[in-house]
Amino acid sequence: MRKILQKHKATLLYGTALALLLLAMRWAEYRFVIISNTQDLYTGFIALLFMGLGIWVTLKLARPKKETIIIEREVHSATPQTLSDNHELSKRELEVLQLMAAGHSNAEIAERLFVSLNTVKTHSSKIYEKLDVKRRTQAVEKAKQLAIIN
Repeated sequence: MRKILQKHKATLLYGTALALLLLAMRWAEYRFVIISNTQDLYTGFIALLFMGLGIWVTLKLARPKKETIIIEREVHSATPQTLSDNHELSKRELEVLQLMAAGHSNAEIAERLFVSLNTVKTHSSKIYEKLDVKRRTQAVEKAKQLAIIN
């Protein structure tokens, strides 16, 4: 082995020197490329950073939300409500209330009961007062709860 090394010593030194020179030249070339293209490299790095940030935000926003289940139940008050004795509905008020529940307008109710529109409005306001409500829909709902109408 020593003989082979002695015989090819010059070739090995020359090859090693060429390899080191080539390595130094490549290192200088990469260094030159980096120095001459610094702005492009920084721009590319910032672009990669924002791309990663965009992907992360998208994954956070697009995550499936928890499923919401809506359960509808009819709620009845704990104590049954009743009309007091002095606030009972008259026969005519009951007729007006039933027509309201059927979805008729005040004009239609007046026409069916052969009374004026103002009379229907008066009956309606008395019904609202006696049932302690402010709207037609509330009156119908409360009357159904109190079993005054079906």
